[in-house]
Amino acid sequence: MLGNDIVDLDLAKIQSNWRRKNYLDKIFTPKEQSLITSANNPDEMVWLLWSMKESAYKIHNRKTGIRDFAPKNFSCTIHADSYGAVSIDNYTYFTKSNIQTAFIHTIAAPVYNKLEKIKVAIYELPDHPNDYKSTKPGSVSHHGQYLALVY
Repeated sequence: MLGNDIVDLDLAKIQSNWRRKNYLDKIFTPKEQSLITSANNPDEMVWLLWSMKESAYKIHNRKTGIRDFAPKNFSCTIHADSYGAVSIDNYTYFTKSNIQTAFIHTIAAPVYNKLEKIKVAIYELPDHPNDYKSTKPGSVSHHGQYLALVY
Protein backbone atom coordinates (compact mmCIF):
# COMPACT_ATOMS: atom_id res chain seq x y z
CA MET A 1 0.00 0.00 0.00
CA LEU A 2 1.16 3.49 -0.86
CA GLY A 3 0.04 6.99 -0.05
CA ASN A 4 0.95 10.37 -1.45
CA ASP A 5 -0.08 13.98 -1.18
CA ILE A 6 0.85 17.07 -3.14
CA VAL A 7 0.30 20.68 -2.07
CA ASP A 8 0.32 23.48 -4.63
CA LEU A 9 1.97 26.16 -2.48
CA ASP A 10 0.60 29.10 -4.49
CA LEU A 11 -2.95 27.81 -4.12
CA ALA A 12 -2.44 26.99 -0.44
CA LYS A 13 -1.49 30.64 0.20
CA ILE A 14 -4.81 31.73 -1.28
CA GLN A 15 -7.09 29.01 0.09
CA SER A 16 -5.86 28.67 3.64
CA ASN A 17 -5.06 31.15 6.36
CA TRP A 18 -3.31 28.82 8.78
CA ARG A 19 -2.29 31.81 10.90
CA ARG A 20 -5.87 32.49 12.00
CA LYS A 21 -6.66 31.94 15.66
CA ASN A 22 -6.90 28.29 16.77
CA TYR A 23 -6.21 26.85 13.29
CA LEU A 24 -2.99 25.12 14.33
CA ASP A 25 -4.64 23.77 17.49
CA LYS A 26 -7.22 21.91 15.40
CA ILE A 27 -4.73 20.16 13.11
CA PHE A 28 -1.31 19.88 14.74
CA THR A 29 0.01 18.41 17.97
CA PRO A 30 1.86 20.71 20.38
CA LYS A 31 5.18 19.23 19.18
CA GLU A 32 4.25 19.91 15.54
CA GLN A 33 3.15 23.44 16.41
CA SER A 34 6.57 23.99 17.94
CA LEU A 35 8.19 22.82 14.70
CA ILE A 36 6.05 25.32 12.79
CA THR A 37 6.68 28.31 15.03
CA SER A 38 10.43 27.67 15.20
CA ALA A 39 10.89 26.95 11.48
CA ASN A 40 12.82 29.31 9.20
CA ASN A 41 9.89 28.99 6.79
CA PRO A 42 6.70 28.34 8.83
CA ASP A 43 4.49 28.16 5.69
CA GLU A 44 6.63 25.38 4.29
CA MET A 45 6.57 23.50 7.59
CA VAL A 46 2.76 23.68 7.81
CA TRP A 47 2.36 22.17 4.36
CA LEU A 48 5.12 19.61 4.88
CA LEU A 49 3.40 18.30 8.02
CA TRP A 50 0.02 18.44 6.31
CA SER A 51 1.26 16.42 3.32
CA MET A 52 2.83 13.85 5.65
CA LYS A 53 -0.48 13.43 7.49
CA GLU A 54 -2.51 13.19 4.26
CA SER A 55 -0.21 10.65 2.62
CA ALA A 56 -0.19 8.43 5.73
CA TYR A 57 -3.97 8.71 6.08
CA LYS A 58 -4.46 7.34 2.57
CA ILE A 59 -2.70 4.12 3.58
CA HIS A 60 -4.32 3.97 7.01
CA ASN A 61 -7.79 4.32 5.53
CA ARG A 62 -7.26 1.46 3.07
CA LYS A 63 -5.56 -0.72 5.68
CA THR A 64 -8.12 -0.29 8.45
CA GLY A 65 -11.27 0.83 6.63
CA ILE A 66 -11.51 3.73 9.08
CA ARG A 67 -12.66 6.90 7.29
CA ASP A 68 -11.95 9.41 10.02
CA PHE A 69 -9.48 12.09 9.02
CA ALA A 70 -8.61 13.56 12.40
CA PRO A 71 -5.21 15.14 11.66
CA LYS A 72 -4.47 16.10 15.25
CA ASN A 73 -4.49 12.36 16.07
CA PHE A 74 -1.68 11.81 13.57
CA SER A 75 1.73 12.52 15.03
CA CYS A 76 4.54 13.50 12.65
CA THR A 77 8.24 13.06 13.26
CA ILE A 78 10.73 14.62 10.87
CA HIS A 79 14.06 12.94 10.31
CA ALA A 80 17.04 14.07 8.25
CA ASP A 81 17.17 14.17 4.47
CA SER A 82 13.42 14.63 3.85
CA TYR A 83 12.41 11.43 5.64
CA GLY A 84 9.85 11.20 8.41
CA ALA A 85 7.20 9.08 10.07
CA VAL A 86 3.54 9.46 10.98
CA SER A 87 2.00 7.56 13.87
CA ILE A 88 -1.73 6.86 13.82
CA ASP A 89 -3.09 4.77 16.67
CA ASN A 90 -0.70 1.79 16.87
CA TYR A 91 0.50 2.12 13.27
CA THR A 92 3.56 3.90 11.90
CA TYR A 93 3.87 5.00 8.28
CA PHE A 94 7.16 6.16 6.83
CA THR A 95 7.39 9.21 4.61
CA LYS A 96 9.71 10.91 2.17
CA SER A 97 9.04 14.47 1.04
CA ASN A 98 10.11 16.51 -1.94
CA ILE A 99 10.05 20.24 -1.19
CA GLN A 100 10.09 22.49 -4.23
CA THR A 101 9.42 26.20 -4.69
CA ALA A 102 5.99 25.53 -6.20
CA PHE A 103 4.86 22.38 -4.38
CA ILE A 104 5.49 19.90 -1.59
CA HIS A 105 5.01 16.23 -2.38
CA THR A 106 5.12 13.42 0.17
CA ILE A 107 5.02 9.68 -0.36
CA ALA A 108 4.21 7.20 2.39
CA ALA A 109 4.62 3.47 2.91
CA PRO A 110 4.05 1.10 5.83
CA VAL A 111 7.65 -0.18 5.53
CA TYR A 112 10.65 2.18 5.54
CA ASN A 113 12.73 0.40 2.88
CA LYS A 114 9.80 0.48 0.44
CA LEU A 115 10.15 4.28 0.08
CA GLU A 116 13.14 3.99 -2.25
CA LYS A 117 11.25 1.63 -4.56
CA ILE A 118 8.29 3.95 -5.11
CA LYS A 119 8.12 5.50 -8.56
CA VAL A 120 6.72 9.03 -8.69
CA ALA A 121 5.20 10.96 -11.59
CA ILE A 122 4.26 14.61 -11.08
CA TYR A 123 2.40 16.57 -13.74
CA GLU A 124 1.64 20.28 -13.96
CA LEU A 125 -1.35 21.66 -15.85
CA PRO A 126 -1.95 21.59 -18.75
CA ASP A 127 0.12 18.41 -19.02
CA HIS A 128 -2.06 16.12 -16.87
CA PRO A 129 -2.64 12.85 -18.71
CA ASN A 130 -6.35 12.23 -19.24
CA ASP A 131 -6.00 8.47 -18.91
CA TYR A 132 -3.81 8.33 -15.79
CA LYS A 133 -6.18 5.86 -14.07
CA SER A 134 -5.38 3.30 -16.78
CA THR A 135 -1.77 3.29 -15.54
CA LYS A 136 -3.06 1.85 -12.23
CA PRO A 137 -1.25 4.11 -9.77
CA GLY A 138 -0.97 2.96 -6.16
CA SER A 139 -2.06 6.40 -4.99
CA VAL A 140 -3.30 9.57 -6.67
CA SER A 141 -3.12 13.13 -5.36
CA HIS A 142 -4.01 16.41 -6.98
CA HIS A 143 -4.07 19.97 -5.78
CA GLY A 144 -4.19 23.14 -7.83
CA GLN A 145 -1.91 22.85 -10.84
CA TYR A 146 -0.43 19.49 -9.82
CA LEU A 147 -1.21 15.81 -10.20
CA ALA A 148 0.98 13.24 -8.43
CA LEU A 149 0.89 9.52 -9.14
CA VAL A 150 2.88 6.87 -7.31
CA TYR A 151 3.55 3.28 -8.30
